[in-house]
Amino acid sequence: MVENLSRVLDQVGRDKGIDRKILVETIESAMLAAAKKMYGAEREIEAHFNEDLGEVEIFEFKVVAETIEDPIKQISLTEARDLDPEVEAGDSLGIKLDASILGRISAQSAKQVIIQKMRDAEGDIIFEEFKKREGEVVSGTVRRYERGNVVVDLGKTEAILPPREQIPRETYRPGDRVRALVVEIDRSGRGPQIVLSRTSPKFLIKLFEMEVPEIYERVVEIRAVAREPGARSKVAVSSRDSNVDPVGACVGVKGSRVQNIVQELRGERVDISTFSDNPAKLVVNALAPAAVSSVILDESSKAMEVIVPDDQLSLAIGKKGQNVRLAVQLTDWKIDIRSESEAAEVAKKAREELYQIPGISNTAVELLYEAGYRSPEEIIKDGAEHLKMIPGLDEETALQIFTRAGELLTAKKLETPEEIPAPAEAPDSPSSPAPEELRQIPGVGEKLAEALFESGFADLRSLAQAEVEKLAQVKGLGPKKAEKIIAEARTQLEQKKSGGKK
Repeated sequence: MVENLSRVLDQVGRDKGIDRKILVETIESAMLAAAKKMYGAEREIEAHFNEDLGEVEIFEFKVVAETIEDPIKQISLTEARDLDPEVEAGDSLGIKLDASILGRISAQSAKQVIIQKMRDAEGDIIFEEFKKREGEVVSGTVRRYERGNVVVDLGKTEAILPPREQIPRETYRPGDRVRALVVEIDRSGRGPQIVLSRTSPKFLIKLFEMEVPEIYERVVEIRAVAREPGARSKVAVSSRDSNVDPVGACVGVKGSRVQNIVQELRGERVDISTFSDNPAKLVVNALAPAAVSSVILDESSKAMEVIVPDDQLSLAIGKKGQNVRLAVQLTDWKIDIRSESEAAEVAKKAREELYQIPGISNTAVELLYEAGYRSPEEIIKDGAEHLKMIPGLDEETALQIFTRAGELLTAKKLETPEEIPAPAEAPDSPSSPAPEELRQIPGVGEKLAEALFESGFADLRSLAQAEVEKLAQVKGLGPKKAEKIIAEARTQLEQKKSGGKK
């Protein structure tokens, strides 16, 4: 076996892909550890691999001395000259030890060290190799299941496909060939652990690169991907060459290219659409195969109202909302889908609301509606400056609409009975006593109750319906106290209605 050690090192180096120098250093350190364990750690021992002999030689070094003071570290001149006639006192002499007498335990220890060192070296090589392949698709053979993880044999090492990275309802049996994306390489455990994924959107992108030469050559580019693994995916593509149809290139002749991807994903549906820098067009393409009648954008909130024919509504939304959900992921826009009949009803109500503004013209209503306004409240909320920016509305008309919308809302408030206090009958005389329910409100004493009564607040209902600004004008009250009294009055009134007690 000793004679074949050099050939064994060569063979192991080739099989494991480990540098021969590393193997030699590993054996030398293992033999040195075994020798020190056998002869004692205090001895000066070295191990060297002899290429000519193909064996590891162990030497103990001692200092040649005429007078021995330390037998472990020194050797007499007489003994030394028996080994080397030319040696002199003070020289360091290497004495070859018999490696065969290390013993079974020492040899076993050396073997364990060699095995561990080789594993570490092999792990380093595997880590470096797969670190470069992170983000690439690899092929392997399913070996077994371990705690829900699918263990995949990649040839030189094994990888795991965790449950979270497995396509739902997809089953794997030992011996099955599987392709997956390398997403992570972890060195925290014993040796490098390679984590694979079949659910990552990047896996879908890599499959397209493998099936579509135009994508691999960067003529066609995948601009966005949305995926619900095992069910449906959407891919938006564009072309750098005007002569190349990006969707056609991805689909292939009679759908051959995309069908290969669908088969790899076990029947997952893949929708391919053309990418556009125009958000409306991008959303229309993303909602395919549903037809779209019109799109209304709100760029400030990055939201979009999409109108579709009545018979296309269910197709646009998709099963359990899947089509629109994927379109939202693909475009990064909030999408609200309405049927034409529903949109017509909403538009009719919105126009009716806008027509309530006194003196407004048909043209102005249409311009406001097209700009996204649906009620006078929205006009007031946005402010006059936004109205001036609407194409087709001059500054004077915009200010007029804003002013009249404000007047309309004020008039509506005044006409709402709940928002004005019910007038109390004037007291017969200044000395008329205030109702008992006013004095029961916390914080309202006799004098304040009289002041409230004289100001027209005769009961809980009138206080509950009062405006803070008006109530605060009563002598002895301010805005904060008025607010508290209104709140308390409303609470007591509700308790009376429900028959509860405070």
